[in-house]
Amino acid sequence: MNSRSKPVLPGTDFSFPGQDMVYHGKVRDLYKIQDLLILVATDRISAFDHILPRSIPFKGQVLNQLAAYFLRATADTVPNWLIATPDPNVAIGRYCEPIRIEMVIRGYLTGHAWRTYKSGQRTLCGVAMPDGMRENDPFPEPIITPSTKATEGHDEDISLDEILSQGIVTADQWAILERYTRSLFAQGTAMARDRGLILVDTKYEFGTWRDEIMVMDEIHTPDSSRYFYLDGFEDRQARGEAQVQLSKEFVREWLMDHGFQGKEGQEMPIMPDLFVDQISQRYIQLYEQVTNQPFQPDLSAHPADRIEQAITDFLRDQS
Repeated sequence: MNSRSKPVLPGTDFSFPGQDMVYHGKVRDLYKIQDLLILVATDRISAFDHILPRSIPFKGQVLNQLAAYFLRATADTVPNWLIATPDPNVAIGRYCEPIRIEMVIRGYLTGHAWRTYKSGQRTLCGVAMPDGMRENDPFPEPIITPSTKATEGHDEDISLDEILSQGIVTADQWAILERYTRSLFAQGTAMARDRGLILVDTKYEFGTWRDEIMVMDEIHTPDSSRYFYLDGFEDRQARGEAQVQLSKEFVREWLMDHGFQGKEGQEMPIMPDLFVDQISQRYIQLYEQVTNQPFQPDLSAHPADRIEQAITDFLRDQS
């Protein structure tokens, strides 16, 4: 079965009783009903802050189930928003007031950090990076490099001094965010290592629920995180070879190889069927590697109908 014959969920447009907000993000569709947030993980994929023209089979299911797996595993470490997952593509939880920064934490010099370093800069978001590092080297200890949480357009790097001077959070709130970020990253790192992976970098989004700071989005998924294979990492590093990744970075690399980085005037390349299938398999591979469970794809011919019914049943049971 190739990508064009597999069911995909490019988006939803539901209207539930009591619904008072709907928001279609790059990847997820959000529905708010009083204090509940209903999050539908679609099969859309984004890169360079652009939604790509083709949906990826089973991507939403992988993301939703993997995020739920990690949220449940870390709930005793850091409070989070999740209440239930009534459908493979659906998560329902507490509606949090978002904190307008993304807590990006990096254990290794790669991606945006490496591009900054290679340009000659030795600070990122006000955080110093040691001299003499090579691409994919581990930092002496993980660094936190926050970014603004933009409602539209690109997120931007921001320093702690700027965060505090702009009043985005207080110093006490920052202390909680930093503690939560480092705790989650440490637990995610240990979980990844148990499964033969290295959690390279990731981002966390936090919000407040009745004045309590908690995680309000996915964690440790391939959309928000980068993984390397642990086996052979040091040998590849010693030889100066590229590391084997399980992340969305290869999609960005493919786009860059085809002349697209989301800049004005650039034309989005067309993704062939084979590449779409490769993306789907990468997501499934990461799910199975991390969870040590076989992925069970939902092959419903009309996934939006299935999802709407599952949400309706959940809401009815809550009333």
